[in-house]
Amino acid sequence: MSATRYVIVGGGLAAATAAEDLRERDPQGEITLFAAEPHRPYQRPPLSKDYLLGTGGRDDVFVHPQGWYAEHGVALETGARVAALGDHRVTLDGGRTARYDRLLIATGAQPRRLRVPGSDARGIHCLRTLDDSESLKAGIEGGGRRVVVVGSGWIGLELAAAARGFGNDVTVVAPDRVPLEGPLGPELGTMFRELHEQNGVVFRLETGVTGFAVSGDEVTGVETDAGVLPADLVVVGIGAAPDTALAVAGGLDVDNGILTDAHLATSAPDVFAAGDVANPMHPVIGQHMRNEHWANAIAGGKVAAASMSGADAVLDDIPYFYTDQFDLGMEYSGYPPLARDARIVYRGDRAAREFIAFWLNGSRVVAGMNVNVWDVNDQVQRLIREDRDVDLDKLTDPAVDLAEL
Repeated sequence: MSATRYVIVGGGLAAATAAEDLRERDPQGEITLFAAEPHRPYQRPPLSKDYLLGTGGRDDVFVHPQGWYAEHGVALETGARVAALGDHRVTLDGGRTARYDRLLIATGAQPRRLRVPGSDARGIHCLRTLDDSESLKAGIEGGGRRVVVVGSGWIGLELAAAARGFGNDVTVVAPDRVPLEGPLGPELGTMFRELHEQNGVVFRLETGVTGFAVSGDEVTGVETDAGVLPADLVVVGIGAAPDTALAVAGGLDVDNGILTDAHLATSAPDVFAAGDVANPMHPVIGQHMRNEHWANAIAGGKVAAASMSGADAVLDDIPYFYTDQFDLGMEYSGYPPLARDARIVYRGDRAAREFIAFWLNGSRVVAGMNVNVWDVNDQVQRLIREDRDVDLDKLTDPAVDLAEL
């Protein structure tokens, strides 16, 4: 029998993880990875954390060393954008085609843009790619600049903390009433606002951006419905949208990402999707759930590789992510759709920002966030996974070992 031809479209962590697992599962398979960017696959969390801050090197960003792909028989093509798919064939820009027996779409997401006057001025940054991170770092690492961050979600606050850490004057402007109110609620969102304010960040909330002030081709300010904020540099961090263009062109079912089953199979035969672009059915909560975070890219890449090679695998991991801002580090595990209407209880010292927050439906834990408390995430995930009633007095008592619950 001829070797199975696997094609992976994408240059991120999900794509690279899938390539590695496919090689382990099928030593004879022909694996081709098309990455649209000029770089070999890399992971994105360091772009707003270690690499941006200068505490991690460039080599740490990449998933595999330079020679890994050739050594493992993976044909890596960088700067190769796939424009169309159909009839077990992908077509690249320029018209070249490649046949596949199994295809993985791991095209990730694209940053949302502000479509307002002046948005194409120099000095306005988004953060999605390695090149974006390097350009932004060059702009903020010298300090002493007026930086305006548009957006008060995770990426906006991480970038605000980074810019402030380099000694810049930082203002965050957003239409939100409270930073991170959507994922965390007003109480915990206020905690993050206070953390930033104590470190010198200024907030202009419930404020809309109407345009950018420009001199020549350089940004000089952010125009808002409450006035103009002077700026030497602007960072737009208002979220990302799944990059579904290839899937749409190929006629796949798409709704807030590429719809898949729990095995990451799409509506097209022999086509799978993983990472930020996928919106899979989660077997635990019984609904589609798209997740843009690092852990999901790893788990999705592994499940996609297993499914593509004929194994019976499902993506049933509990979503997980982490952030580091100033002296606050945290890990969050849980199901966002179940946490939206859940009540929050606390364990530990909230005033010192050393605690665990639990989101509860009834007496069952559906999400948990440990803030400056470490080596507990496995226990938090266990409580979520077991889906059973817990003793709330013990849950909120720091003297009780979580392993005993």
